[in-house]
Amino acid sequence: MKAIYFLVGLLTLASSFASAYDPSPLQDFLFVNGNIFKDLKVVVAEDFFKHVDPGNVVNKLGSNVTPVSVNELPGLNTLGISLARLDFAPKGLIPPHTHPRATEILTVVEGTNRLFTKVLNKGDVFVFPIGLIHFQLNVGYGNAVAISGLNNQNPGVITVANTVFGSTPPISPEVLTKAFQVDKKVINYLEKQF
Repeated sequence: MKAIYFLVGLLTLASSFASAYDPSPLQDFLFVNGNIFKDLKVVVAEDFFKHVDPGNVVNKLGSNVTPVSVNELPGLNTLGISLARLDFAPKGLIPPHTHPRATEILTVVEGTNRLFTKVLNKGDVFVFPIGLIHFQLNVGYGNAVAISGLNNQNPGVITVANTVFGSTPPISPEVLTKAFQVDKKVINYLEKQF
């Protein structure tokens, strides 16, 4: 009887070792994560390539984000990575936002950016943990460029102002006036911007 208990215990222990690993997310060219990829027989190099031009920064914010996620580059499906090119006019802003599914690592390629109280220059790198609200502001007098790497093929982005003042259905002005400690006229003005 002791031998049977020993054998069951040994098999239980062995099977727990067999499943105690981090599986690779790579699953080849299947319908995975809501994205359909091609049959292996028709895959071409362009499925793994994308050229990214400078973005148009002539807008209210003076910035442009060009994402390169699984939606723009099908070869990223199941790889767990994406990136974005960030272009800034002088004093351009990428407004406060968060990525609900990814940590972001930002590298300044050209120019000077402010992130919270830290000013980054060409070659500097900064990390934003998953879910942290952050922004980028070009504090220089020339254009700036940064590259963001994200550890998710579809990191998502939630822009704070759009979410708060432009939601559908709208958040009650009574809630917003109390939360932000401002007059209802200010809330009405802000909502009209979105």
